[in-house]
Amino acid sequence: MFNIISPGLDVVRSLITSTAPEREAAETDEVRDIGSRLEPFVDNWLIERMNGLQLQLHQPTPRGVAIAFDKPWEGNTSAYVTVFCDDDRFRMYYRGSHYDFEAQKGMHEVTCYAESKDGVHWTKPELNLFEFDDSTRNNIVWRGDVGYHNFAPFKDQNPDCKPEARYKALGSGKGGLFAFQSPDGIHWALVQQDPVITEGAFDSQNLAFWDSVRGRYVDFHRGGRGGVRSIMTCTSKDFIHWTAPAWIDFGDAPPEHLYTNAITAYFRAPQIFLGFPKRFLPSRKPISHPDPGISDGVFMSSRDGLHWHRWLEAFIRPGLQRNRWVNRNNMTAWGILPTKAEIPDTPDELSLYSSENYYAVEGVCHLRRFTLRMDGFVSIHAPYAGGELVTHPLVFSGKELALNYSTSAAGSVRVEVMDVNHKPRKGFELEACPEIYGDEIEHVVAWKSQPDLSSFVGQLIRLRFVLKDADLYALRFRP
Repeated sequence: MFNIISPGLDVVRSLITSTAPEREAAETDEVRDIGSRLEPFVDNWLIERMNGLQLQLHQPTPRGVAIAFDKPWEGNTSAYVTVFCDDDRFRMYYRGSHYDFEAQKGMHEVTCYAESKDGVHWTKPELNLFEFDDSTRNNIVWRGDVGYHNFAPFKDQNPDCKPEARYKALGSGKGGLFAFQSPDGIHWALVQQDPVITEGAFDSQNLAFWDSVRGRYVDFHRGGRGGVRSIMTCTSKDFIHWTAPAWIDFGDAPPEHLYTNAITAYFRAPQIFLGFPKRFLPSRKPISHPDPGISDGVFMSSRDGLHWHRWLEAFIRPGLQRNRWVNRNNMTAWGILPTKAEIPDTPDELSLYSSENYYAVEGVCHLRRFTLRMDGFVSIHAPYAGGELVTHPLVFSGKELALNYSTSAAGSVRVEVMDVNHKPRKGFELEACPEIYGDEIEHVVAWKSQPDLSSFVGQLIRLRFVLKDADLYALRFRP
């Protein structure tokens, strides 16, 4: 039998119309039904074989400080930042808190709010909702009996969401995680008095969001497993009644403390979950500080939310700043924002945010912005010597093959369309594809000036890529 991943009508039609040799070849492989979706190369899901190439993790570029937690109601342990795009603005939520090293205790915890038009410059609006030091002139958005430690909001994309619950959040309290709702993202209330998720360890940024591909809410929260901090997940149809939490599976990756998870559905390819955990090493202490432990940011991806590929190399290293080599720094905020590039005449890029100078004895705790090219988390990387890649059998809907790629001046990309038996399709051989070189987010491939692939819709094909000094980030069959 065929092993079909994400089947659709065109797949069923292709199974009926395929020739006997095609069916026999595909029976030993997995057919990937990718429709017209963007497919980033964050894993080996599309790859049948590679020679001379490798999947390469890329690191984001540090930019300026996005926001300083310098108000009296904020402080040196301000953390658990959430960012998301909301129509004409970007929203940010975070815990404002401070630790007094002389008194050896935390002084306060409140939930704060900021917003931005560009993801670069952030403002703290005066909300006048909650008192701090006898004044409401602050940006405190929540200070209730529960939830203030790690309030994690999102805008609900569920088409059946009620207006009064357009924004939702999880926050911890005695007994587990509590559900919150808001009509505007500013005025919040508990959904009910009892926690909605009770199994786990919740002293972290525990989060949930609407999974538009699978039509459900999905949660990711902390749990302790085998003596290390790890991640549990559960799902819900109504945000109130949740399935029993299950441990997420990291395959062969060794157990490590994952302090936060920052898991999100990638907005350009929502069938893929991306995670940005903060990896914590409690025994290391490179500089003088009252508390041991250092952290970095790591990267992982999943296609079902349960089984994950976790890179062991760091996604964000502490770097040259000494204040990032202190206990519990380098915490990646939950959320990825599309922002304008700093270099003129270049495409929009992705912005992520990471903490620094957390637990500062002196100075101010900050959140720094980092940037990547669109889809630039991982690539198929080719050295100058070159190499090639062949995909699993594919079925698609669309007309043109578009690539997100980058080459050197001497590098190149070429593409061949094959049948499932690895035989080149006439007119779409490698020799018919001119060398592609440059750096583009969405380049349409042409064979002898012919980009139209619509005659292959509903058929099983493979793609063969030949790369030289190049990176291939993503592909898509455009409508």
